[in-house]
Amino acid sequence: MTKPLDQRTASFLFALVLSIVLCVTAILYGGQAPADEPLKTESTAIIHEPEFGGVYITITIEDFNALGFEYGDSVDVVFSNGYRMDDIPYFSGYYVDVGEPLLIAYPGYDYIKAAVNYGADVWETGQLNEDDTAEIRLRERGKYLDTQKARDIHYYDERERYDNDVSFANFRNIRMGSLKEGILYRSASPCDNQHNRAPYADALMKEAGVLCVLDLADTGEKIDGYIAKEDFNSPWFLSLYEKGQVIPLAMSMNFASEEFTSKIAQGFTAMSEFPGPYLVHCTEGKDRTGFVCMLIEALAGASYQEIVDDYMKTYDEYYRINEASDPERYRLILEKNLLPMIRFVAGDDTVDITTADLAPLARDFLVRCGMTEAQIDRFLARITG
Repeated sequence: MTKPLDQRTASFLFALVLSIVLCVTAILYGGQAPADEPLKTESTAIIHEPEFGGVYITITIEDFNALGFEYGDSVDVVFSNGYRMDDIPYFSGYYVDVGEPLLIAYPGYDYIKAAVNYGADVWETGQLNEDDTAEIRLRERGKYLDTQKARDIHYYDERERYDNDVSFANFRNIRMGSLKEGILYRSASPCDNQHNRAPYADALMKEAGVLCVLDLADTGEKIDGYIAKEDFNSPWFLSLYEKGQVIPLAMSMNFASEEFTSKIAQGFTAMSEFPGPYLVHCTEGKDRTGFVCMLIEALAGASYQEIVDDYMKTYDEYYRINEASDPERYRLILEKNLLPMIRFVAGDDTVDITTADLAPLARDFLVRCGMTEAQIDRFLARITG
């Protein structure tokens, strides 16, 4: 007759068998859940991200991907208050159309984020608050992988990867239509150094003699925070800021929102109070800066092709994407990003924006933004010859 196991021996054997099972599972599934178990995160705290109008889900990009989620997957984001974002793509960039939702792991973000590209603030749409949580569930593996592969682009934050300081800082004078030569510049941020570009942009705007800065990205409080950091090295920007010649607008990415358009009117009116030259920037000098510069260029009588060339130059500087080197990506960026902006300014889908006189359309748009005709004339007098 077999002698029954004592409790200590039984517990030891149970722990040993469990360890073996866990090891085998880890080997077979790479530390992830078995295929027949739904892939999902735990309920996780969320943070409002108002600048781009999204919701941080407090899982780092690295930790989220380690769970088994992959770029191009379809996911459901379920918030604890009942709000849902179903069947949305998980991308490493804003690779959806204007107004479309996504879960994004943008390089440099602390966490993954649920957002709408150039659209409404998810925090407000979902009526979320700081006590809510979110859970992310895999809906379909690789559903959006073709789009991820087609639009996956990255740039570098190391100066040595670029030919010169100008390219690295995405800095240039805009000279088209009736704009005065040397009156209007655009660049990456000369104060926010998260991409290591601020000191280069600062030195270049000093060389250009910039006297007024339209900062589309920041509040005064955020600027004070940049100045307090050890790596702050933008003395020209600081001198303008201390003299009140920096206009911080803290604009979101939703160019179709009333807040965005009213801040354009506020910014242009404030610029008129200062002599130029002027610098327009956001963080990267790409999206918000792209819209505002497009609008100024159109107002000054630039042609459609001149506006396209200036907007797409940023993608050449940052990503080496141009019409010759990568025509498919060039076309996608143009169609998904810039053309909706120009159509929004035109305000009429029947207008052929490629041939239309964009100046009166831009002027009408500024009136809709809240500027008076006299304010528009004063602004034009500052920037045109």
